[in-house]
Amino acid sequence: MAREARRRPGAGRTAARSRGRGRGQENEGIMSVLARAVREVEASVQRGSVKPSVRTKFHVIALLVRDERASVKADDSHSEAYRAEQLKRLDGIATILAKVAVRDAGLLALLADDAPVSAEARELQREMLVAAGRTPPAEEAPVAAPVSTDTAPKRQVVPQAVVSRQLANPFLAPDYGAVVTRPAHTEPRPRRLVNWELMEPLLRSFETATDGAAASMALPGPATVRTPAGLELMPHQARLVAAAEDGHRTFLLADEPGLGKTAQALLAAQAADAYPLLVVVPNVVKTNWAREAQLWTPDHPATVIHGDGDTIDGFADIIVVNYELLDRHIGWLGGLGFRGMVVDEAHFIKNKKSQRSQHVLQLSAQIQARAPRPLLMALTGTPLINDIDDFLAIWQFLGWIDERKPRPELMASLEETGLTPIDPGFSAAARASVIDLGIVRRRKTEVAADIPARRVADLPVELDDAAGRSIRAAERELAGRLVSRYHAALEARGGSLGDGVDAELVRRVAGAELADKTTKTGENVFSMIRRIGQAKAGLAADYAAQLVRSVGKVVFFAKHIDVMDAAEAIFAERGLRYASIRGEQTNRKRQQNIDAFVNDPDVAVAVCSLTAAGVGINLQVASNLVLAELSWSAAEQTQAIDRVHRIGQAEPVTAWRIIAAQTIDTRIAELIDGKAGLAARALDGSDEEMSSAADLQLEALVTLLTDALTATR
Repeated sequence: MAREARRRPGAGRTAARSRGRGRGQENEGIMSVLARAVREVEASVQRGSVKPSVRTKFHVIALLVRDERASVKADDSHSEAYRAEQLKRLDGIATILAKVAVRDAGLLALLADDAPVSAEARELQREMLVAAGRTPPAEEAPVAAPVSTDTAPKRQVVPQAVVSRQLANPFLAPDYGAVVTRPAHTEPRPRRLVNWELMEPLLRSFETATDGAAASMALPGPATVRTPAGLELMPHQARLVAAAEDGHRTFLLADEPGLGKTAQALLAAQAADAYPLLVVVPNVVKTNWAREAQLWTPDHPATVIHGDGDTIDGFADIIVVNYELLDRHIGWLGGLGFRGMVVDEAHFIKNKKSQRSQHVLQLSAQIQARAPRPLLMALTGTPLINDIDDFLAIWQFLGWIDERKPRPELMASLEETGLTPIDPGFSAAARASVIDLGIVRRRKTEVAADIPARRVADLPVELDDAAGRSIRAAERELAGRLVSRYHAALEARGGSLGDGVDAELVRRVAGAELADKTTKTGENVFSMIRRIGQAKAGLAADYAAQLVRSVGKVVFFAKHIDVMDAAEAIFAERGLRYASIRGEQTNRKRQQNIDAFVNDPDVAVAVCSLTAAGVGINLQVASNLVLAELSWSAAEQTQAIDRVHRIGQAEPVTAWRIIAAQTIDTRIAELIDGKAGLAARALDGSDEEMSSAADLQLEALVTLLTDALTATR
């Protein structure tokens, strides 16, 4: 009887559950099942073992917590206190899920309401409900295709070109269930440092253990790198590519702007055969990345994602996307099978709570889980000694650390030092361990022998907004007007279109367009160039602001006052102090602003009129300048550059020339280079060059008309 009495309470609870009575008992069952499951998931993630089965269980817990929360809130058969207690317990489980997701970015996507539920997840959900004493819902009938609803995410897209790439693959979707095998030495068994807090000592080591030594890993000698004809790597660039050839796969490349980080990253990817390669960049430089890829690695086609990706090449080896579009494309990017990832201006991800940081970390985690030894590169010109906490997200992107501790490779290196954080030499050894994982930092002054004393670097930008579309439409209208004039002149003299393009007549028509001041419809070439300058103003100012963070003081040149105004508004919005140097200022005011830029370390930018500030002033406190607008004279640009490149300048000078891609801006830049060349720019201008502005205007129209006539033949 005693034995039977001891069994009776448990038997009663089971019977009650089976009869569907006792709501409180049911909740206790589901809570116990969820609590046990979430602890199992947490333990697996802490061990670094995130297998597909763990991901499935994580997803099912999230689904059940969501459903149970809604059920408890809707249930008015229990007291407020009871429901508050249940919601509190559910919040505890949800908190553990959130912490686990932060530790493994690949789990973040499973917390989304729209995350697809696999067949395995549905089966596990049924099993957990049965274990909790619940009746599983009836299985839903399969549907032929997903149905779009108003609650579906509107920004998630899959470009048709990507679908074509997936369909062209003769294999099934890859099975990522197999754990990537790492070299044995990268997975040491925890020893003396297992219970130490290591993140803070690692950060502190970059502040206290420098001893003036450069934060840069030892690199091999320059490699003989295969480059396209006419291009040659500088020695410091070739050394990083040599490291990639030798098998190094993670780099925090922190060279100063102007030292060719883009080319180094592209050629390192080629050396590592890290294709397909994902490149995440700020919007202002994504067109330039495609251009540089075409120059340095022409055998590996690159494509740029704009908007919904309708124009991308789904079969390209290099896919370039800006941070702002990641949320729209994160789904298909995560499943494309990248073997390498480059993040430009990597300090953009310093805030790990931001959406773009979470997307970057999620993609990196997926690549590391699926590709054996992928190439991961973070590019930034920001000095490592500033805001070292900002680099935690970069280290996590590179796979050096997780949310709380060093990853196996870094831990192995720290263990090999034989030291703990309380030992005197730990900071220096820890700093060296991090640097050896792949930090590379060179300054212009350190590699001055490698680079020209002055150079002009073109930075093409895409005007893909309404202003850009309007400018391209106006350019087509101008070209059409020129073609009509050409046809009329040809007909008047009895010529034939079948005779080919008459170069002399083209020049006469272009000259007549320049001389015609009576055009009532459409735009002339001068108003169009001004509009292009206005459209580029924000992008040019944005790039100048990025340079300020990387290199300090920057000179910003523009031709028109409205472009200067727009740039100054952006600098003020970014909290950057600037000095304005304009033609309408008195000599005294002008000199005050020059002195402020030269002498006040807090004045970061000199915003200069290309004509008013192009002569007679010394701004050599800076070594980087931005040319926001093109001049009609090579000499005028040279004079502006020479405000920085002067006797006494200790660093090589880089002029970043902002060019609107797919517009007449590109043609004008090519004409300037064709007439003057980089070598001629060093002559500081001459009367002959200054008088060539009209010729340049004429040549721009000749090129526009010739291209239009050739396209219509």
